[in-house]
Amino acid sequence: MSRKLRIEYPGAMYHVVNRGDQREDIFRDDHDSQKFLTTLGEACVKTEWQVHAYCLITAMSLKWIA
Repeated sequence: MSRKLRIEYPGAMYHVVNRGDQREDIFRDDHDSQKFLTTLGEACVKTEWQVHAYCLITAMSLKWIA
């Protein structure tokens, strides 16, 4: 079951987590993590998000986005 939609507030910051199914790895190698960062950058341009911090771990990614 998917989670409820995120409620958006002007000026708010959001802690965003991506995890693999059953906590499996989401990045197989450096190419995967680089592709993720490229895609995240493209999404930020389109949506005017600002990523204030991020951490990529093989099993998840964590981000603070405003």
